[in-house]
Amino acid sequence: MSIFPFPLALPAAILLAACQPLPSAPTPDASADQCRASGYQGLVGQPRGITDQMTFPVGTRVIGPDDAVTADFRPDRLNIEYGRSDRIEKVSCF
Repeated sequence: MSIFPFPLALPAAILLAACQPLPSAPTPDASADQCRASGYQGLVGQPRGITDQMTFPVGTRVIGPDDAVTADFRPDRLNIEYGRSDRIEKVSCF
């Protein structure tokens, strides 16, 4: 019995283990409704002022056309966006 194949097998095994694919990062799933935006779609087209009379989940952002916002991805955060016409244009989790 020769010991010769074992020293070659170990480096080969290490190299093969290094070739394993890394787990992919989660990608945003547009069908996911983690922030429950579907329940607020009736706001689209309404005047922005209506949001002053409502209670939203903690962390909800009401975003205007010139507002600075962070670009972090939080699928659980409700975003209500209004335009220059002061009407709500989009309700989403992204």
